[in-house]
Amino acid sequence: MFIIRWIRRTVTLIVIVALIAPGYAAVQVWRAAKNPIVRHADVIVVLGAAQLNGTPGQTLEARLVEAKRIFDLGYAPSIITVGSKAPGDRTTEAASAKNWLVHNGIPSRKITALAVGRDTLSSTKEYAKVMKKDYVSDVIIVTDPYHCKRAMTMANDQGVVSTCSPVQTGPETISKSSYKYLFREAGAYLVYITLGRRGIQVSDHLPNSLDLTKVVP
Repeated sequence: MFIIRWIRRTVTLIVIVALIAPGYAAVQVWRAAKNPIVRHADVIVVLGAAQLNGTPGQTLEARLVEAKRIFDLGYAPSIITVGSKAPGDRTTEAASAKNWLVHNGIPSRKITALAVGRDTLSSTKEYAKVMKKDYVSDVIIVTDPYHCKRAMTMANDQGVVSTCSPVQTGPETISKSSYKYLFREAGAYLVYITLGRRGIQVSDHLPNSLDLTKVVP
């Protein structure tokens, strides 16, 4: 009888956790998207998204617009762009992003292009290394609203202090994003805090997926 009761309680606990965990993750992602906190930092990091022959796609351009806005307001003295290139690309998203910023008035010497990373975690590790090498620790991450929570969590886990400045224009603002994006990010956040922190890396870069899965191409 004891064993049966123990099994029932264990199964009940598993079911409860399975029901509560996704809701918890969705709330965390939603709160971070709706209530961004941006403070002065050492550097702004622009997470990558699709580009075509050196021209940023709409998602990436919206992030660059936001990065330029907060740079011009004096929130940080420098910018890091991240992202390698997809198969067949002539250039990287990091280079494409830097080129856009330079052509829109940001001095080249203020921008570092890191042509690395095909997903959020690998890119976060790379820019965190650069920050530590430069002895700086505060970052403003520029990305889509629903991506903020996971991006900040990963940054904090790499030993840098992060806030997020979500895009205010483009196709991935809260008003234009679908709930599919919210639920996808809630799932990705949940996978990261349960598996990613234990060394099991599940990439968020998926072939033939939407721009939002290419956070760092």
